[in-house]
Amino acid sequence: MAIDPVSVARAYQQTQRSASSAANGEAGGVDFGQLVQEAVRQAGQSANVAEQQSLAVAAGQADIVDVVTAIAAAETQLQTVIAVRDQVISAYQEILRMPI
Repeated sequence: MAIDPVSVARAYQQTQRSASSAANGEAGGVDFGQLVQEAVRQAGQSANVAEQQSLAVAAGQADIVDVVTAIAAAETQLQTVIAVRDQVISAYQEILRMPI
């Protein structure tokens, strides 16, 4: 499963629209928790796709290039989720260090 630029741009635009509507106080806005949950869900789906591709190659029904692409996509999504988590933890720790 390849990550094409069109789907990335579409996802970015959807996130930007959701964030701007939430910032403007419009109903139906997505909060940060939902964005993180969706990112984790998508990372899990990517891992499942990579696993299915691996099984298909083992059965002789798919190409190894598809497996490598799916694994790279899953790894990229997981690294993104981990980076966001690390930034959230860092921000929380910084808030805790603020004097009252």
